[in-house]
Amino acid sequence: MPNSEFTLQDLRRILLEGAGADESVDLDGDILDTDFETLGYESLALLETGSRIEREFGITLDDSALTDSETPRALLEAVNGHLALASSAV
Repeated sequence: MPNSEFTLQDLRRILLEGAGADESVDLDGDILDTDFETLGYESLALLETGSRIEREFGITLDDSALTDSETPRALLEAVNGHLALASSAV
């Protein structure tokens, strides 16, 4: 059964595993409303992040989930929305 919630801790871990981190950015800080670009993650890194989320959480994200999510908060909301739909379909 897929995980029922995607947390900020999950996102931090997946970002680090997939794309590493810019040494000047503290991912442990308050990053919820910081643009991914400011955090050092561009489109290719976010595509890798999306692929890892899909595999780990057993969901399929539509293209807009990644392209429209400019901040960690927005991505968390998008992924958790997909997780809610997946769990209600079971």
